[in-house]
Amino acid sequence: MINPRKLIGAFLVGTTVFVCSCEKNNVKTLSPDGRTRLQFCLNKSGEMTYSIERDGNAFVLPSSLGFEAEQGNLKDGFVIRDVYKKVVDTTWIQPWGQNKTIRDIHNETVVEMENPQAVKLIFRMRAYNEGVAFRYEWDANGSDSLKISDELTEFNFANDGSSWSIPGDFNTYELKYRKLPLSEVADANTPFTFKVGNTYGSVHEAALYDFPEMCLYKKDSLSFKAELAPLPNGVKAYVPSKFTTAWRTFQIGDKAVDLINSDLILNLNEPAKFDDMSWIKPQKYIGVWWGLHLGSHTWTMGPKHGATTENAVKHIDFAAANNIQGVLFEGWNQGWENWGKSQHFDYMTPYADFDMDYLADYARQKGVDLWMHNETGGNIPEYEVQLDSMMQKYARLGIQTIKTGYAGGIKGGYLHHSQYVVSHYQRVVETAAKNKIMLNVHEPIKDTGIRRTWPNMMTREGARGMEWNAWSEGNTSDYLCTLPFVRLLGGPMDYTPGIFDLDYSRARGNNDFNGWNGDNNSCYIKTTLARQVANWVIIYSPLQMASDLIENYDSHPAFQFFIDYNPDCDWSKAVAGEIGDYIVMVRRSADSFYLGAGTNTEARTILQPLDFLQPEITYEAIIYADTPNSEKNPKNYRIENLRVTSVDTLTLQMASNGGQAISFIPLSN
Repeated sequence: MINPRKLIGAFLVGTTVFVCSCEKNNVKTLSPDGRTRLQFCLNKSGEMTYSIERDGNAFVLPSSLGFEAEQGNLKDGFVIRDVYKKVVDTTWIQPWGQNKTIRDIHNETVVEMENPQAVKLIFRMRAYNEGVAFRYEWDANGSDSLKISDELTEFNFANDGSSWSIPGDFNTYELKYRKLPLSEVADANTPFTFKVGNTYGSVHEAALYDFPEMCLYKKDSLSFKAELAPLPNGVKAYVPSKFTTAWRTFQIGDKAVDLINSDLILNLNEPAKFDDMSWIKPQKYIGVWWGLHLGSHTWTMGPKHGATTENAVKHIDFAAANNIQGVLFEGWNQGWENWGKSQHFDYMTPYADFDMDYLADYARQKGVDLWMHNETGGNIPEYEVQLDSMMQKYARLGIQTIKTGYAGGIKGGYLHHSQYVVSHYQRVVETAAKNKIMLNVHEPIKDTGIRRTWPNMMTREGARGMEWNAWSEGNTSDYLCTLPFVRLLGGPMDYTPGIFDLDYSRARGNNDFNGWNGDNNSCYIKTTLARQVANWVIIYSPLQMASDLIENYDSHPAFQFFIDYNPDCDWSKAVAGEIGDYIVMVRRSADSFYLGAGTNTEARTILQPLDFLQPEITYEAIIYADTPNSEKNPKNYRIENLRVTSVDTLTLQMASNGGQAISFIPLSN
C-alpha cells in the first residue's frame, strides 16, 4: 500500500490531494473541463482494460492492457488494493522552448493492484483538457529482472476516420506520410494523427527511457495493438523487476491546431536533472552541409573537401557578419574514407587540412560557436569507447554543440529503435550534459519530451529532411503542411530549412555538381522561395539552420529575415491550419513576433487577425511573400513594409506551393 504521507510529499505546490479506497473495479478520471473521461476496468479474471469518452461519446472502446513477461505475470489475476486521486494545477518555466511558461493542469488517478504471483502493479492515468495518458509501474517481487516478450496495450477506436502517419518501421522515420482511413492502416509509427468526426487526436508516447519504441499494428478494422521494436533475439526488452514504462498518450482537440498547441507531452516528463543551464543557448547556424548532398563538396579529403580550414574561416566570418551564432562542419574528422567498410571514425583527430585548435580559437574570437559532427555509421560500440574522452576534449576547446548521426545499420544487428539503441541515445545525452554540450541528433529515437528533463537535448531529425530534395524526388508542399501536425507533435526537428537556390537541379543536370542522382531532374525544391523563408518559423527548432551554400545568401534581400529571426522563442501558437493543406504559425522572441505561413499545391488567401501582437504598440511588419508569378517562377518574391497594430488584419496571399513570412518589429514612440 502506498503511504499517503509519502505521496503527498511528492506533490507540487498548489496540488489538492484526495485519498480513497476503491469499492468497484471501474475507476474513472475526468479532464479538468469535464469533456474527456479515461476509465480503467478489471474484469473477473483480473484482466485490465481502459476506454476513453469525449463529450459523452465513445472515443476509444474498451482496450486491453498489460505485458507478456517471463519471471512475472503482468497481464491478469489482479485485484485493486487502493486508488489515489489528485488534482494538479501548477506552472513551470523551461530554459528554452516554443513556450517558456508551461501550465500543467490535470487530474491523476493511481490504481494500485496485486496478483497471486505477488506482482504489484500501478496503473497511473492522467486526464488533461488536451488529452489523456497512462503508464505502468511494477514491482515483480524479488525477480532480478524481467524479460518482456510483448506489450498487450490496444487502441480500439470507436469510429472510423482519417489518419496521417508513416509506416511502423523500427529502423527509420524518413518515410512519406500517408493519409488513410483508420480502417485501412496496417501499421504506423507515432505520433499517429487522426480525425474522427469533428475531433482531432494523436497517439504517441512520453518519457521513453531504457525501453523500445512503440508502434501501432492492426488487429482488426479499427483495432490496433502496441508493438515494440525487438532485440536481435526477438525479446522486446530486459528490465529491472521494478520499472516504470513510458506514457501512452492521446492528444485530443477540436481543431487541428489544438494538437500543435498542446503541452501534454512535455508535462508528462520530469523536471530538469540539473540546475545550471546558463550554457544552453538556442541559436542559428550555418555549415558545410548542403554542398555534401549536392556533390559539390565531399566528406573525405581531396580536391572538393568541404571541411577545410580555409572554408571554415569563410563560414565563421559569414556567421559573425550576419548575426548567426554557430557553424557546423561535416567531414572534418578522420574515418570518412571507411564509409561502407569498417565504419571506423576518429572523433578527436581532424583531417590534415582542418586545423581544429586554430579554428576553435578563431571562432571564439569572432563570437561564433564551432559545431562538431559525429557520424557513427551505426558503430555504437566504437562511439561509446570514445564518448567520454571526445566530449571532454570538445569542452576544453569551447565546443558546446554536437550533431550526431546513425546512418546505416546498427552494428550487432540491432534495430535503430530497439531498447539497446534507445539506451545508447540516452547515454550520449547524459554524457553531453556532464560536459555542458548541446545535442542535435540525426537518425534519432523519436522525441518523447525528454528535453524537459535533459534540456541539452535540443533538436533531432526523425523525418525526411531537406537533404531528400538533393538526391530523390524530394519533399512536397503537402508533406511540409503535414509535418507540423504529425512529426512535430513529438518535439523540435532539425529539418535544415532555407534553400534559396531553387535552380540547383538544372546545374546538377549539367553535371556541374556530379550529384548522387546525376541528371535526375526530379531533384529540386518543390516550394517557392517565400515558403523557404517561412519554414524557419513553421518547422520549429531551437537550433535553426540556414542550410544553403552561403554564397546564395550573400547580399540576398530575403536573407534579412533569417538575420532578424531569433529562435529563442518565449511564446508560440499555431493560429490556423488543416493537416496537409496549410499552416500559419506565430512565435514571439523578446519583443518581436515572427509569422510563418505555408500552403500545399493549392494557392490560398487567408485573412489573419494580428490580435497576437501586444496591444497599443505599433510594429513594423516586414513581409516576405509570393508574387502573382511565383507559381511559375518560384524564385519570385516581394518584400513589403507596413505599420500595423494588434487591431489590424493582414491578407496572406500564397501561391501554389507557396508561403509567407513576416517579422513584426516594435517601433519606439
